[in-house]
Amino acid sequence: LSRSLQVQGAGDGAERSEALRLKGPAIETFRLEADIDAADQLEFPDRNANTVAAGIAPHLAVLESLVNPSAGDLLAGKALAASGTLEIAPMESALALFVWGANRIAPVRVTEFSISEEAFDPALNPINAKINLSLRVLSVDDLGFDHKGGGLFMAYLQS
Repeated sequence: LSRSLQVQGAGDGAERSEALRLKGPAIETFRLEADIDAADQLEFPDRNANTVAAGIAPHLAVLESLVNPSAGDLLAGKALAASGTLEIAPMESALALFVWGANRIAPVRVTEFSISEEAFDPALNPINAKINLSLRVLSVDDLGFDHKGGGLFMAYLQS
């Protein structure tokens, strides 16, 4: 896990009186690499029928759902377009939270996501993969104070 903070300063080359002023919360980004492996579950196939049948594909699908609209949302948009209804606002995704212990719970948006599937079962289901994620913390500047995520950001900032 690594993280970076980009300061939102008002004094970027401006007057000296602005040098210590902040425009808002820093833009924080988490970067992490994770390994997902089915080896432990495959040792006990009787207790892990889903893993035997699909490998880690369901785990990967959950992660992919963070960056893709649902099929239902896409079909609803198509139906609206076919009926002549113009939808101006893009589809809103579910609020994602990054939880790294009790004191580090932050609303995030996935900004970069890669999967390297490295091992497969005989049916070509993935059983081992490396995941790389970049997550941008969503602040009150992004969500507002009244949004549930804005409240979670404030709690994160105060922890």
